[in-house]
Amino acid sequence: MYVAVKGGEKAIANAHALLAKRGQGSTDAPRIDYPQIRNQMGVLVSRVMAEGSLYDPELAAKALLQAQGDVLEAVTLLRSYRTTLPRFGVTIAVDTVGLPSERRVSATFKDIPGGQQLGATFDYTHRLLADELHTPEVATPDVPIDEPMPRVTDLLGADALIERDRPDAGWTDPDPGDLTREPTVFPMSRAERLQALTRGDEGFLLSLGYSTQRGFGNNHPFAGEVRVGEVEVEFHAPEIGHAVPIGRIELTECQMVNQFVGSADQAPQFTRGYGLVFGRAERKAMSMSLVDRTLRHQEFGERIVSPAQDEEFVIAHADNVEAAGFVEHLKLPHYVDFQAELGLIRSLRREFQERHPAEASEAPAADNSTRMEANA
Repeated sequence: MYVAVKGGEKAIANAHALLAKRGQGSTDAPRIDYPQIRNQMGVLVSRVMAEGSLYDPELAAKALLQAQGDVLEAVTLLRSYRTTLPRFGVTIAVDTVGLPSERRVSATFKDIPGGQQLGATFDYTHRLLADELHTPEVATPDVPIDEPMPRVTDLLGADALIERDRPDAGWTDPDPGDLTREPTVFPMSRAERLQALTRGDEGFLLSLGYSTQRGFGNNHPFAGEVRVGEVEVEFHAPEIGHAVPIGRIELTECQMVNQFVGSADQAPQFTRGYGLVFGRAERKAMSMSLVDRTLRHQEFGERIVSPAQDEEFVIAHADNVEAAGFVEHLKLPHYVDFQAELGLIRSLRREFQERHPAEASEAPAADNSTRMEANA
């Protein structure tokens, strides 16, 4: 028998109470607080900030604690809070050219101006579970991490081996649209695409970026440069008349160098893929730069042969808040919709049985004792 869930508001209140109890865990174990999450789970906090589109490590840590570690739920909480904040204006574009890097590596040249800075990375760890965590002493770096380091792509640009980062000397970067305030319209500008990608789900972009390297996107990448460091943010205050610094934020920037064999009107050269993400998020920035280059197929006359090259497919499905909401809403009551489809299927089955009486006579009889009857 089908029994409808009853209780209404009381059942929902009890579900909330049970959720809070599960979140507390064992009463014998010490409670963790959001400062511990912020300080010891920086990579996770960075992901929530990037996909939540709000740079605030403290709020991201609080969201993770409230969401019991559910990243998508934490991202949803952060985005919901973001919509309540007043908007005072737009900051000046951050200068990542001189980004003082805690970590800066390149897979294209061994010896680069300023040197390779390994920084904090899992790249060279053994990936073995440790019995207990310990913090070894860190040696003083040979090169000060605050020393500006020129971009690796500038080395290729000096010999015209890579596309320019801007079309010509007189070109100015137009103000991009704001995807959080304006509806998405396809086709998008590259700046709008990058906005969507930096807010996109890391796992989704990682899978798409991986697909482009396996032949589904014609992508032959080299990690030109990956940087992690803090950059100063400035805001132009009209009442003051000049820009004032309002703080520093940690960013991860990636420039991919991609092979391009040329076309009828373009010489063979390397092309660029770009990624910029809040916090320490190298995998996300690299995946973003791979997908960014793949979505630039029209600029280079490349055919669309894979999902990663389809702008609407990528952008429309990269937002994990929208995706999670649409998938998880399937858990909520759809009684009326199902009644309609149930009636339709029964009607179609009767028509089929009338057209094929022999097959209908061979079909097993329904077990009325276990048949689920839905109440209107």
